[in-house]
Amino acid sequence: MDRHTIRRSTLALIFASAMAGTAIAQSAAPSTDGANAPKVACGGDLAAFLAGVKNEATAAGADAAAADKTLAGAQIDSKVLAMDRSQGVFRQTFLEFSQRTVSQGRLDIGRQKMKQYADVFAKAEQDYGVPPGVITAFWAMETDFGAVQGNFNTRNALVTLSHDCRRPDFFRPRLIALIELVQRGDVDPATTTGAWAGEIGQTQMLPPDIIAYGTDGDGDGHVNLKTSAPDVILTTARFLQHLGFQRGQPWLQEVSVPDNLPWEKSGIGGTLAAGDWFKLGVKPRDGNTNFSSLSAALILPQGRKGPAFLAYPNYTNAYLGWNQSFVYTTSAAYFATRFAGAPPYNKGTPEPGLNDVDMKALQTKLVARGYDVGKIDGILGSGTRVAIQKEQFRLGLPADGWATTALLNAL
Repeated sequence: MDRHTIRRSTLALIFASAMAGTAIAQSAAPSTDGANAPKVACGGDLAAFLAGVKNEATAAGADAAAADKTLAGAQIDSKVLAMDRSQGVFRQTFLEFSQRTVSQGRLDIGRQKMKQYADVFAKAEQDYGVPPGVITAFWAMETDFGAVQGNFNTRNALVTLSHDCRRPDFFRPRLIALIELVQRGDVDPATTTGAWAGEIGQTQMLPPDIIAYGTDGDGDGHVNLKTSAPDVILTTARFLQHLGFQRGQPWLQEVSVPDNLPWEKSGIGGTLAAGDWFKLGVKPRDGNTNFSSLSAALILPQGRKGPAFLAYPNYTNAYLGWNQSFVYTTSAAYFATRFAGAPPYNKGTPEPGLNDVDMKALQTKLVARGYDVGKIDGILGSGTRVAIQKEQFRLGLPADGWATTALLNAL
C-alpha cells in the first residue's frame, strides 16, 4: 500500500472491515526504522520509562499528581502490539465499501440524530460553518453513532505504543496529552477505553486534538466524547473547521462525464476550476453550477465508467485531512451528500479491476519503470493510481487511473 502519514488509525475502518470480512490498512504514523529512527526514549524497564514520561509531562506544566494517577498501574498490552503489527490492507473498492457503510439503516439513524440534536447542530454550523450532514456522516462512519468505540484501555494503549520503539515519537506526545485530560477531569485512566491506537470517543479523537478542539456542548464543564452527543457534535465541527472546512462551500458533487474528456487531468491532483470541467461536458447531476469558480478535482474511484464526482477544496482539505484513505474519504463525503438530500450515486458499469496477484504484477511493472508505488501489496493506493494514469497516457489509453487487464497486458 502507498505510504501515507495518516492523521489517525480510524476505528471506522476496523469496524467496516469486520462488517465486510476484509482487512484494512491503518498507518497511524510513518515507520521509524533506518534513517527514521526514533528520537525519543523508548523501550527498557517499564517503570523507568514511565518515570521519564512523568518527568517530561511535569516539565511541560502537568501536575505531578495527575501524571501519577494516569500512569499508576499502566501495563503493556500485547493485543495493541498485535494490532499495530498486523494492520491489514484496504482491499475493497469504492463501490464495495460505500455500499456497505452508507446503508439505509445508518441514513435513518443519522436523520433521527440530526432531528434529536437540531439545536446543537445549528450551533455547530453557526459557530464553525460545518453542516449537520458532514458531522453526522463521520459520526456514523467512525463508530456507528457511538455503538463501536473500541474496548482497549486508552492509557495502556498509549503506554504500549510509546514504550515500543517502532513509533514512539508519534505516540509519546499523545500519552503526555492524556495526562492533561486526566488533570482536567475529562478522562479516567483506569476505565476510559477506545481504539487500539489511542483514539477516544464517538468520532475517534486523539488526546492532543481533544485538548485543542474539544468543546463542552452540554454545559457540564467537561468534554466527554464517550457519552455526550452535544460534546461530540461541537468538537467534531470545530476540528473540521481547523482542517479547513469552508462555510457555505460544497465538498463533493456527483457528475456525469462524456466519453472524450482529457482523462489525464482527472484525479486528486487536478487543478481545473469546476466551470472548466462543465465546459468540457461534465454535468452536475443536481444541476448546480453555482460554484464554477472553485477549483475542483474530477475523481473517478473506479475509472471513467464508474461513479464520478467533482471534489472541491472542502474535500481535499477537511476530508483528506481527517483520513488519507481515498476510498474511506470519498465514502464519507458521499455519505454527507446523502444527508444533504442527494440521491444514491449512479453506479455505472465500471471495468473489472485486477485481483490481488495481477495488481501486484502491475505494481512490479510500474516499479521497474521507475515509479514509486510504495510497497508492492496489491492495493490501488494514490501512488499506484498516479503511476497508472501516467502509463495509460503514455500508451494512448484513457488515463483514468483505474487498473485493468488491458493496462496490465499493454505493459
